[in-house]
Amino acid sequence: MKQQEYATGVVRTAGGTSDGRTGGAGRSTTDAVVLVRVPARGTVPGPATGADAPPELSPDPGLLRLARWFAEADPGTADDLCAASFGLYPARHFGAPAEPSDAGAGVSGAEVSWWHGPTAHAPAPLRTREPRTAPGLRRARRDAAALPVVLSGAKPGTPGRHRRPERSRTTATALVPHDRCAATTAAERRIAARLLLAHPLVTASGPHADGFPLIRRHRDWLAERFDTLLGYPLAVGPWHARLHKAGPGRGAVRRLEHPATGAPFTPGGYARLALVLALLVDAPERLPLGRLLAALRADGRCDLADPSDLAMALAVLADWQVVADVPADLADASAVLTVDRELARAVPVGPPALADDAADLIRRAAEAEPGTAVRRRLAETPAVLAADLSEEQRAWLRDHRHSGPAALADFLGLEAEHRAEGVALLDPAEELTDLALSGAGTAAQAALLLVERLVEEVRPLPGETTGADVPVPDALIDGVLGDIADEYGLPAGWRRDYLADRTALRRDALDLLHRMGLITTRPSGWLLRAPAARYAPAPDLLPTPGTGRHSRPIPTGRPA
Repeated sequence: MKQQEYATGVVRTAGGTSDGRTGGAGRSTTDAVVLVRVPARGTVPGPATGADAPPELSPDPGLLRLARWFAEADPGTADDLCAASFGLYPARHFGAPAEPSDAGAGVSGAEVSWWHGPTAHAPAPLRTREPRTAPGLRRARRDAAALPVVLSGAKPGTPGRHRRPERSRTTATALVPHDRCAATTAAERRIAARLLLAHPLVTASGPHADGFPLIRRHRDWLAERFDTLLGYPLAVGPWHARLHKAGPGRGAVRRLEHPATGAPFTPGGYARLALVLALLVDAPERLPLGRLLAALRADGRCDLADPSDLAMALAVLADWQVVADVPADLADASAVLTVDRELARAVPVGPPALADDAADLIRRAAEAEPGTAVRRRLAETPAVLAADLSEEQRAWLRDHRHSGPAALADFLGLEAEHRAEGVALLDPAEELTDLALSGAGTAAQAALLLVERLVEEVRPLPGETTGADVPVPDALIDGVLGDIADEYGLPAGWRRDYLADRTALRRDALDLLHRMGLITTRPSGWLLRAPAARYAPAPDLLPTPGTGRHSRPIPTGRPA
């Protein structure tokens, strides 16, 4: 049974969609017939009664089970369950490569620690950059002036951001036609692969529609490479492409957010999303909102007194193009939603019908042989530390230290950074990621300044026996963040609500560092991870203790 067959008794047959496409008609049906009642002119469609009433919506049993697990989960487990059951999370990578330095001269990168190796640190005055208009990959489109390389969202005359630096235009124009065609094909495949890894569901009419023809053109090659390297099935139809990602496992720090506000989903929000999706997989193409609300009330697990969770669920489904025509006022029962059942069925990838509970589903979705598991971590996460791997996975990484990351780097246009603690695949374009430390927002700037100063305070000395993580006292975090806010807050124009509420600034800055894999938490407190040192200045063997007015004074009688 494939991953996408998430419930038992499913029969996939052809049916109609809003734009004339064919799609599934639902479970236990043989003919894809959709009856559409056309109201008289000047009337508003409403709920029918008596013999004319449409049949009740038939929810998917597997998704109903998933909704119950979401409702019973704690926030972290709910995030992991969403990634395991939907697999719609984007890749996440560090950006700028480390600058060469004299540290570790004559020593291979794999023998140099992140704590003491070259860094990607940039002085604070150099960190000004224009904010992006939208996160994620830009649209992939051709620019005739820059052929033979297919660009992705590049302005005329500038290099595309989905590929490694290519040969200059002068050199490219001198290529013979065969070489030019080969270079174009390679660039197109890399654009398509990066697009799918960042957006596992791409449609022909969505925000990344310009890249969809590239996916269609190279679908066989892409399917083979994704399956061989990552064990991800790729399904490409006439109107959408779906990369079925496996679950990243427990504690992956992947969460679903409102596409407009960035508000994180709660367990209740995830439960509402699964419940609505359960009703949409077999819903009619034109679904009155009142009928959907009635089905939710009948289920008994949806409290419509607070519509915020339902609004977030519909906003995400609209972002995925599963539904359209969602009204701003969900109390407007006369509104009619447009449902794409084909996309609704493409969303679930985890098999809830085969799992015993949420923990079992998270575990099953992440299962893979050691090589595939490590390659998935390399492709999806900022850094892979040997300490986080099982013994079998560490052995595979040790045996394929260079060849394993190199294959993915070539496939996705990334650069491998080898250190004693592990490996990171970098994206110098800073685009194959949903998060970036070099952002223009207050929380991002505070997080970057915080991590570099924490590294300077607690970085182990060369030869000191430490693991990949170093404890960070809460008092040190508070003191350093206070110094940063005083020094940069007003001059840099930071948000005044953050400056007035240092607790919120601390929470959001640490959350960003945690999601980027630069810090982690244990019952004993926060731990700084070795890759964090790549964002700090070059190591100083005799660091000067912090002297900010928020830092704790050194007790009398203790050496500095």
